[in-house]
Amino acid sequence: MMLSEQEALVVISTRLSSRRYNHSLQVAQVAREMAGHYGADPDKAYITGLLHDYAKGMPAPELLKIAVAHNLLEDEVDSLVPDLLHAPVGAFLLRSELAIDDEEVLQAVKRHTLGALRMSDLDKIIYLADMIEPGRDFPGLERLKCLAWRDLDEGMLFGLESTIKYCLDEHRILHPLTVRVRNYFLQEVKFIGC
Repeated sequence: MMLSEQEALVVISTRLSSRRYNHSLQVAQVAREMAGHYGADPDKAYITGLLHDYAKGMPAPELLKIAVAHNLLEDEVDSLVPDLLHAPVGAFLLRSELAIDDEEVLQAVKRHTLGALRMSDLDKIIYLADMIEPGRDFPGLERLKCLAWRDLDEGMLFGLESTIKYCLDEHRILHPLTVRVRNYFLQEVKFIGC
């Protein structure tokens, strides 16, 4: 089963804060445009963008409790930075609470914070749309937008490196998966830059 756009809008409007709701609308719009640009399904990208933060805003102990109960922890860092669990917990809850069974959508939601090895185009589109939606503002954003619209893999590499740099600058814990995914894309990309 998959929700219609209207159903997805109702779900997120009742579940998310107004700021997070507006963010999700922006991510959905950018994802739709990127999907059209890259030959992916624009409607699926839009719905996925709407739903990507389904579990965002849940208290960290609740995210951790659900993740432990349903075997969603993949690294010890998951329990040290439970907010990162909003992605896999969100995918789990979309399936269990809303009966969404589209594996591409669930996978893209699950992967939108840390990335993954061998990501689908939809995975990359949601990851990047989340970073470049119009409400975002961070050093390197314009370059990331340029790269994201030119080549998904170049965009992913720069996006991952931006995230890693931010974590280092803020003295935050780096998730090992993000480092592995960055190294994977570094080997895949013949980086030209913008």
